[in-house]
Amino acid sequence: MEFVDNDGNIIVPKAVRPVVGIKETVLGSKKGAAKQYRYGNLHIRDYDTHYSVHLDRVDPMKNPIGHLLVDAPEYLAGAAAAIIVGRRVGGAVYDKRKIEGKSSSNAAIDAVVAGYIAGSSAGSIVFNAASSMKKRSN
Repeated sequence: MEFVDNDGNIIVPKAVRPVVGIKETVLGSKKGAAKQYRYGNLHIRDYDTHYSVHLDRVDPMKNPIGHLLVDAPEYLAGAAAAIIVGRRVGGAVYDKRKIEGKSSSNAAIDAVVAGYIAGSSAGSIVFNAASSMKKRSN
């Protein structure tokens, strides 16, 4: 068994430490884990046979924005791209539908759907690109 994974996390077999005595959290990416835990800057993911452990530079419970900026900037980049692209596409579709003579409510529905699709796609692309860049720099 390897004791460091591709993301630089330390792998701890459950035979070494079968139980984690801290509260489960929803903060963080589970990456396929059954559960995850946080204890200050320590982030623990619970898999069937092992734990994956790493230290974050910023504790997300105390400083969530700082944590996103320092430890998980790919989430901010993806969210920003989704908001910017979704808003722009939605606004353009709304204006176009109004010029075409659609009612405000129908134009708004078309704008929301188009903005959601475009924003989600852009956010996903930027998130994946930022994640790849982050892995290469580590």
